[in-house]
Amino acid sequence: MAISELLVQSTLKLCTDPNTGKDFVSGKSARNIKVDGNDVSVDIVLGYPAKSVMTDIQNLVAQALLGIDGIGRVTVNVSSKIVAHKAQQGVSLLPNVKNIIAVASGKGGVGKSTTSVNLALALAAEGASVGLLDADIYGPSQPQMLGISGRPESLDGKSMEPMEAHGIQAMSIGFLIDTDTPMVWRGPMVTGALEQLLRDTKWRDLDYLVIDLPPGTGDIQLTLSQKIPVTGAIIVTTPQDIALLDARKGLKMFEKVSIPILGIVENMSTHICSKCGHEEHIFGAGGGELMAKDYNVDLLGALPLDIDIRMQADSGKPTVIANPDSKVANIYKEIARKAAIKIANSSLDHSSKFPNIVIQNT
Repeated sequence: MAISELLVQSTLKLCTDPNTGKDFVSGKSARNIKVDGNDVSVDIVLGYPAKSVMTDIQNLVAQALLGIDGIGRVTVNVSSKIVAHKAQQGVSLLPNVKNIIAVASGKGGVGKSTTSVNLALALAAEGASVGLLDADIYGPSQPQMLGISGRPESLDGKSMEPMEAHGIQAMSIGFLIDTDTPMVWRGPMVTGALEQLLRDTKWRDLDYLVIDLPPGTGDIQLTLSQKIPVTGAIIVTTPQDIALLDARKGLKMFEKVSIPILGIVENMSTHICSKCGHEEHIFGAGGGELMAKDYNVDLLGALPLDIDIRMQADSGKPTVIANPDSKVANIYKEIARKAAIKIANSSLDHSSKFPNIVIQNT
């Protein structure tokens, strides 16, 4: 039987990406199908970073094509291409930043900053170009978590070069002040500082910029929703009822300002004793899952209460860097992949496609 492009397409329609649940044709991942006699080659272009699962996808597609009767040599090339997606209406995208992910929580102490840094590092580990903005002006923690010291440079006297660590770009007010200097500022000064940190940093071709927000639903969150193009938000909570109460407020705030919720991360989900191995739900069980169900959003992942997560973040080498093959690091990578897939499935940004129309007297 002669091999045709239509036959190859029909086969790929029956082959499902295990990460997205879509087949490679309807998901528009299958491209450049070439048939040379009985030999077939195809490019699979994913809309999300997937370095750790590319070989699995390559084998999956190759095995499906090898099932075609009379097939010859099969070549499958798998790659990722991250594109810009739509933000809030009326807010234009930042130059050199394709997508912005806000990581928020209703209250402090739920591990939001630790989640933010590991999420950024996980996206980078999966092959994306990533930046991390520490938007907690009063309590910046990312300089220590990333193990960065020193001041950012300004090559043109107008903008700042981002600091770098572990393959990601970063900016924080913590880079500009001494460690023990308190920020005794009122709201307008804080929101002004956030905008300056964001817009005066020369981000370099970012697929994703992760913004680590302070807890609550105050000035910074309002500025973010009104002036900064956010592609989607992740809500971090613990299973306990008090944390969930505040997390729900954070989620509703993003809904009110039309910022999509990418999902919920449940931190400190369970504790396993390092001595005896006994597992206990110290802060309750199933709270994040119930909240996700109530608001019809995804539970991206649940992380344990683990001393290593805390120690590694404090030392400047978060879990994804310190122990990249560990169970916890793989949970962070899975969370990052799920969030990236949610973004990939959202509406594209087409603002750059339209020319600016200028009316003038001649």
